[in-house]
Parts: sequence; structure tokens; C-alpha cells
Amino acid sequence: MTFSTPGAAVRRAGLVAAPLLLSASLAAPASAHHPFGMGESTNLTAWQGLLSGIGHPLLGPDHLLFLLAIAFIGLRRPMAWVIPLLAVGLGGSALSQFIPLSDAIAPWGEALVSLSLVAEGLIALTLLPAQWLLPLIGLHGFLLGSTIVGAEPTPLATYFLGLLIGQGALLLLVTACSQGIVAKLGEQGRRLTAGIWMGIGLAFAWVALID
Repeated sequence: MTFSTPGAAVRRAGLVAAPLLLSASLAAPASAHHPFGMGESTNLTAWQGLLSGIGHPLLGPDHLLFLLAIAFIGLRRPMAWVIPLLAVGLGGSALSQFIPLSDAIAPWGEALVSLSLVAEGLIALTLLPAQWLLPLIGLHGFLLGSTIVGAEPTPLATYFLGLLIGQGALLLLVTACSQGIVAKLGEQGRRLTAGIWMGIGLAFAWVALID
């Protein structure tokens, strides 16, 4: 059995995290959640709803980092998690259509979504069970769905279709690459990357509450 040297682990974690840190530093969590504007959901066309749904996992740094972190958590049978994660995430988005998120508690919701990155770091460190991923992605789904409350049925349906496509593609990618990424990072690299994710999550949560 071979062990990665500390220097190699740092380099590997840096290769994974450096571009993500850059993208995170360029965008605040609150800007991530509707490419066509929070107040314009009632005017969306079907095509805009589809593009918005597909773009959400890419345009929201907190949600994007949440999905990417699944690659280094080290899940057993990672591909088996794709359908449950998609189902719970879309379920959260559907629930948001019946439970409106008031402006007063919206920052707290954003902060909780950001803190999900901290929880993922704890999962990667085996301090929390992997099953926590399901309620966490449900929380993400709730916030994603709350941005389109009030839309007409057609753009709402295409928005959900876009979420399915965007999140499904990313989940398939990260789970397919998971075993290779975990092996390349090594135990020390995974711990370092988990710490970076936790730091980003805390920073995002702080920004969401003080903005």
C-alpha cells in the first residue's frame, strides 16, 4: 500500500479547488438563483424557463459547488445516488411552489444552503453520514424552486425539465468521476479539499446574512 506525501496531497487538492475558489470569489450566493431576475418569473417564456432550469446548477456557485463536492465525498456505489438525489432535489423545488419563501427569511434560507457545503465537508471527513446529502439537496431544490413561484404553468414545467437536465447531467458526471478523483486526491488531499469547501460555505453564509 502506498501513501501520498503531504506535498502531493496539497497539489492535488489545489488542482481541484483553485478554479472553484476563483469562481466563488467572483460571485455572491444571492446572485446565483435566476438568470432572468427574481421579480420576472411571471413573464418567463417556455424557452426561458428551460434555459433557466438548465443554467441554475452552473450559474449558482453554492449549488454548483454542492454538486461537485459529491465527487470527492467517496460514496459507495456513487451511481446509485443519482436518482434519489435528483428525486429529492426536484421534490424540494415542487414543495416550494406551495410554501412561499418570504423575503424576511430568504437570507436565512440562502445561509442554510451555503452551510450545506460545510455539511458536505463533514461527510467527506466521515463525521456525518452520507444520507445527509438527501435532505441537503432537498433544501437546495426548495431555494431553486422558490425563484420561479408565480410563473405560468408552461414555463414552470419547462423550468423543472431544465432542472432535471442540468442537475442530472452534473450528477452523472461527478458520480462517474468520483472513484478516480478520490483515488487521485488521497486521504490527505480529500481532507484538505473538504476543509476548503467548509471555508467557502462559511464565507457564503456570512455574505448571505450581512448583505
